[in-house]
Order: sequence, then structure tokens, then C-alpha cells
Amino acid sequence: MARYIDEILQPGERVLYSTNAHWIFHLPAILAWIVALALFVVSRQSDIYGVMIVCLFGSGLVALAALYWTVKGWFHRFTTETDVTNLRVVHKTGFIKRRTFEMALDKVESVDVNQTILGRILNYGDVTINGVGEGRETISTIASPLAFRSSITTR
Repeated sequence: MARYIDEILQPGERVLYSTNAHWIFHLPAILAWIVALALFVVSRQSDIYGVMIVCLFGSGLVALAALYWTVKGWFHRFTTETDVTNLRVVHKTGFIKRRTFEMALDKVESVDVNQTILGRILNYGDVTINGVGEGRETISTIASPLAFRSSITTR
């Protein structure tokens, strides 16, 4: 399946920078898989039948939740594209219900980056693009937000 940006490029337009949603979207799934594995190990170590059954049941429930969060995080990353071309900024989310945001680079007034402490450590954050007469758009939890900002502001 072709990327969205490849389908909408204008003649003479080229992609300068591409980024995606950060892997932090998978953190709930990773933590749930760890808990499911820990409950499973406890169920194997337990000599008490009741504790073993409760831990196995809990492990199964948490594994189902982990599977849901894994698929949800993967699908979000798969259906989200953020690109900067030599003419515009393009952000697309969704698969069936698609939402796109495009702003010409000459209409960009400012680009703000908001990062938490964890975001600074793991290199993710929110980027808000303020446009001249076109309003404001926030792109949440993208990888390498400072490089993304630099690709917009450097011309």
C-alpha cells in the first residue's frame, strides 16, 4: 500500500522530512505483556490451586488487554503519516475515517514544540503549527519533534 504523501505530491514537490507517531504508543501494551507474563510465572510457581487458577485467569485477561493495546498502537502508527515537503506540511491520520491537515510552508508563522521530561529522554513530543490566517494545528506524540520543527523552519 502506497504512502499517502506519495499519492498527493505535486509536480516538482519533494519530501524533505518524514516522521511518525512515537513508539511510546506501545508502552501500555508492553507493560501489560510484562504483567501477563509475571502472573503466568506466579501461577506456575504456586502450590496452592486457588492462587494458580486466579493467576492463570488474570494472566489471560491481561494478555487479551495487551493484545488489544498492541494492535491499537500498531494500527495508529501504521495509519499516521507526518511529512514536510519543499512546499507544505502534511499530516494524515486514520484509515477508513481519514483526517488530513496540510499547510503551505509560506503560511507557517511559528512552530512550537512541547516535550515532557520523558519526552525529552525518549525524543518525542507535541508540535503545534501556527499558520497565518489558517489557524493552529497540534500534532501529538511524534518522534523527533525538534528535527521536525527544524525541517519546517529551515529553508
